[in-house]
Amino acid sequence: MSLSPDFPAHRSGTGLGEHFALLRRRWQHFLGFVLAGGLAGLVLLCVVPSAYTATTQVLVTAVGAQEQSNQVTARQREPLNLDTEAQVAQSAVVTAKAAELLRTTEPEPVEVTVPPNSAVLSISVTASDPATAAAQSQAYADAYLAVRAESAQAAITLQQKAMLAKLKQVNTDLDTVVRELPTLPAGTAEHTLAQHRQSVLNRQAYNLTTKYDALKTLTVSPGSILSQAVPPERPSSPSLPLYLGTGLMLGLLLGAAGAALRDRFDTLLRTAADVERLTGLPVIADLPHRPDHGALHDLASTVIAGCQGKRLLVRAVPIGFAAAAVAAPLADATLLTVLDGSDVGDLARADAAVLVVGLGRATSADVRAAVRPLARQHVPIIGVLTADREPVFPPTVTTRSHSSLGKLVAGAELDPGLNPETSPMQAMPRPPGTLT
Repeated sequence: MSLSPDFPAHRSGTGLGEHFALLRRRWQHFLGFVLAGGLAGLVLLCVVPSAYTATTQVLVTAVGAQEQSNQVTARQREPLNLDTEAQVAQSAVVTAKAAELLRTTEPEPVEVTVPPNSAVLSISVTASDPATAAAQSQAYADAYLAVRAESAQAAITLQQKAMLAKLKQVNTDLDTVVRELPTLPAGTAEHTLAQHRQSVLNRQAYNLTTKYDALKTLTVSPGSILSQAVPPERPSSPSLPLYLGTGLMLGLLLGAAGAALRDRFDTLLRTAADVERLTGLPVIADLPHRPDHGALHDLASTVIAGCQGKRLLVRAVPIGFAAAAVAAPLADATLLTVLDGSDVGDLARADAAVLVVGLGRATSADVRAAVRPLARQHVPIIGVLTADREPVFPPTVTTRSHSSLGKLVAGAELDPGLNPETSPMQAMPRPPGTLT
């Protein structure tokens, strides 16, 4: 907004205090958005169906077969890699096994977490029915243990087959050496090498036999269930603090943004503070509908102190609002030549100007339009008078010019042709009988 250099317009939003002042000015919009956000959160809380979460805790133990080892850290000190086991519990194989146990085609998604520094898997399922959630969580836990046992058993079977194949090969080589050994002359190098090879093959056969027997007697224990899933008594979602808090937070953000946009694009002047904030012009008086003599006296004093000449221009914003109602009392109270702008030459003759702004009627653009010609003519603006409706001033007593004491005393006794200002003062005649 282009205004007089003496009164630059203040730009809002330059500090934290300005933002709080903006919210105070637009508290209706801000509070409306906050209440709407909270109400929307409550509505969603009532509309969104309830969901129940059941959790089964599974203790994972080593099955004895070769498994992926876990790096020991401050978070996880178990020999098993439970992060990998958590992914296995959420795999498609476990899901298919759980669906088979539940006799359904599409079970609810499962969520598996690993408590820090533990060998426990928390298998959770969320469903619309508490019994369904508990049953599916238990089914996922059973399916995971079954898949883990099957995988371990398959790995043991493969190891047994590999051991058996190696043992058969060693036994075949041993039979060959045993048959060749009698045919070799004693004391020769070939006989010595054959005896050494026979000894090595005997040790290999013994070791393979021991490992094979250990694999055959190995017990597969994939883990155990620490706590069974029970139907929850209270729903896990929707959560009142979550929905209400989210709604209020969105309301706060949208309310602050809406208040800022409303304050930026709303240029209607509703209060005297709006005039000073949006235009940068000082408000010298906020006139009520019926100002008293004291308000008129203060206004006249301010105008006389600010006017550097004898001609004062009263300009109304919008045009025609209370210009005549303010000009006449100011003319009587200040003895200035008050121009109301009705004459085309009032702007050129004015020594100073006062703007009368109608609150709730004028905008900052209207004030800008009124200030622009005054700035071009270099007419200083004393300030702004604000009023929500046309003021009605009390009747004023017409003031007369007071003569000096010399004029009052000597004027009645001098001859008509003498000038009272240049003639000396003379004593007034005494009434008869007065003492000297």
